[in-house]
Amino acid sequence: MTIAAMAFYLFAVSLLIGGLFTVISRNPVHSVLWLILSFISAAGLFVLLGAEFVAMLLIIVYVGAVAVLFLFVVMMLDVDFAELKAEMAKYMPLALLIGVILMMQLGLALGAWDASEGAMGARAAIAPDGIENTAALGLLLYDKYFILFQLAGLILLVAMIGAIVLTLRHSPKVKRQNVLHQMWRDPAEAMELKDVKPGQGL
Repeated sequence: MTIAAMAFYLFAVSLLIGGLFTVISRNPVHSVLWLILSFISAAGLFVLLGAEFVAMLLIIVYVGAVAVLFLFVVMMLDVDFAELKAEMAKYMPLALLIGVILMMQLGLALGAWDASEGAMGARAAIAPDGIENTAALGLLLYDKYFILFQLAGLILLVAMIGAIVLTLRHSPKVKRQNVLHQMWRDPAEAMELKDVKPGQGL
């Protein structure tokens, strides 16, 4: 058995174990830590496939940002997980049914899977010899699919602005800064001088 095969089985088993314990772990903090292990194992599999850029994105974005955010939220919020699990127990039969259907679909897909004869040729056309994986991906995104890439970014921007607008609530009890009011104010009216005589208060 080669080193690459040993690394593949190591990362694959680690990914399956991490995903399993992410779901069945009783402590939510432990679940997030198992999820981080799953992300790192998946990144190792991407490295074995030659997709180093995707592996680094997985570690930087998901492990460095999303999973850490989950960890902070779980540790800082006072969530009653016992009540939450009691509510989830009602939907356990439906969840098991969906899980069985997904496993059947994965079994059918793996049973009918076969490597395409032109897969290597298509990969060579995307990333010719002498061009790194990251450079080939950049050329593909910013050359062939440039318009689609920019439209995807625009859609995400509109979705972010829409979420902010829908959730923004102005409370009358909160004092807010009015920039235009500050810019238009008259300095002569903004300050008043008082002639305070000795021995008197304001």
